[in-house]
Amino acid sequence: MTEVPAGEYAGMGGRALTSSLVAKEVPPLCHPLGAENKLVIAPGLLSGTIAAMSGRLSIGAKSPLTGGIKEANSGGQPAQVLARLGYSAIVLEGKPENDDLYRIYINKDGVKITRDNSLRMLPNYDLAEKMKADYGDKVAMISIGPAGEMKMAAASIACTDMEFRPTRHAGRGGLGAVMGSKGIKVIILDDTGMKMREPKDPEKFKDANKKFVDGLRKHPVTGQGLPAYGTNILTNILNEAGGYPTYNFKQGRYDQAHKISGETQAETETARGGLATHGCHRGCVIRCSGIYHDKDGHFLSKQPEYETVWAHGGNCGICDLDAIAKLDFLDDNYGLDTIEMGVALGIAMDAGILRCGDAEGAIKLIHEVGQGTPLGRIIGSGAAVTGRVFGVERVPVVKNQALPAYDPRTVKGIGVTYATSTMGADHTAGYAVATNILKVGGNVDPLKPEGQIELSRNLQIATAAVDSTGMCLFIAFALLDQPDTFQALIDLINAFHGLNMTGDDVAALGKSVLKTERDFNARAGFSKADDRLPRFFTTDPVPPHNITFGITDEELDKVFDW
Repeated sequence: MTEVPAGEYAGMGGRALTSSLVAKEVPPLCHPLGAENKLVIAPGLLSGTIAAMSGRLSIGAKSPLTGGIKEANSGGQPAQVLARLGYSAIVLEGKPENDDLYRIYINKDGVKITRDNSLRMLPNYDLAEKMKADYGDKVAMISIGPAGEMKMAAASIACTDMEFRPTRHAGRGGLGAVMGSKGIKVIILDDTGMKMREPKDPEKFKDANKKFVDGLRKHPVTGQGLPAYGTNILTNILNEAGGYPTYNFKQGRYDQAHKISGETQAETETARGGLATHGCHRGCVIRCSGIYHDKDGHFLSKQPEYETVWAHGGNCGICDLDAIAKLDFLDDNYGLDTIEMGVALGIAMDAGILRCGDAEGAIKLIHEVGQGTPLGRIIGSGAAVTGRVFGVERVPVVKNQALPAYDPRTVKGIGVTYATSTMGADHTAGYAVATNILKVGGNVDPLKPEGQIELSRNLQIATAAVDSTGMCLFIAFALLDQPDTFQALIDLINAFHGLNMTGDDVAALGKSVLKTERDFNARAGFSKADDRLPRFFTTDPVPPHNITFGITDEELDKVFDW
């Protein structure tokens, strides 16, 4: 661990801090698992305060999956606790000379690093039980599972939720492998004796937070849809729109989607004594998380999110919610990105490694990943490697990262984001689905190329800024439709830090973050040829609309011309 000089990164938080530090201090051509890479863990500008929705954690490094810069984002308790402890970031650097494992404990008295090889290959849930016995359940935990220890390119970093379960993950880009390469198994954060961070202007801050919460509760997405059905409310919506990728992106509609929809999932959870509405961290007012119980009423997993249900469900032809929840639990336990795993499974099905729709076969395969068998290591290396090993032509990745749950031929704005994001294919980098499908922030026809470049550009800029505040990205629904709620967010930042930011300053922050990330990627060897979707999206029409992507390379090259 290292101490960051305050002046150099003063005023930064979240993604702005992780990307700036990685871009400045990590050699772009270094090996992602080598000593020169750094893993940066940063809460946002508003984390650790009473501001609603401010508990997101940014984790950054050079990605073992994409080979470029990476920021992966997680909910859970760690961001709030780390910020209250007074840290702007934790930076893991260097590499141990042997293969020993370490635990890190941070409290108000400082940092303690202890060698602990008894933790070797412990899955995340078992690790949480062990840490609970040692430290109680009022602490927060950041950890890796066996996949991270084995340095798999699909390895995630787990964060504990309010129940001290390792259910929230910085999933994308293989950053769990970077933590594993540093020999760090677990970081325990204990804010006992620490208070909430105090704003420079408490009254203005309190007033802005009230207006902010009121805006979120009034919006139909953040106030009604997400709390009632979680993110999986999108299954029926995307399926109806013909943008739900099915059978490894062969069609845009799944005839069994109703069996795994958010409505069915919420009904199942409630009937079994689980929770259809739940916050992943204290201070969450959207509450789109949940708790999924098995048929006997015992905890099986957190509520699987839309991306997870799609990846293991419709993408693989699996229409069994219990099997999907089991796969979600295994991914969390072994420390794996659910999107990367689901897409890799779909490719394995295309290759004939297992039958399409074979839920038991999929569960067995994820166990193999967690055990590190030769086949498991292939799948655990992600979708691109799985496709290459098994000679599959249809491999839906950008910059080696698997595409999430929206077909870019039918939802063209998200296709632009997938192609051009600094992060590889990533729906959260510029969520054009909001405007293409949900008609939030305007209405840009998802089936036509017109307006998609501008839409993705503006959302990528806005997202980079939101990711720097520590705010949950879902606040964007209200921000896009409600100018007063956007102003309330700016007022929160200004009141807390004693600033005078405007909406233009927020946009400038987003542009600055993207410029920093693109510069790193260029120095790492990326060019505009990497800002492309796989060829089959431009040549193979997808039913039911039977259209291709239809946005030219020349247009894609204009996304960052602001």
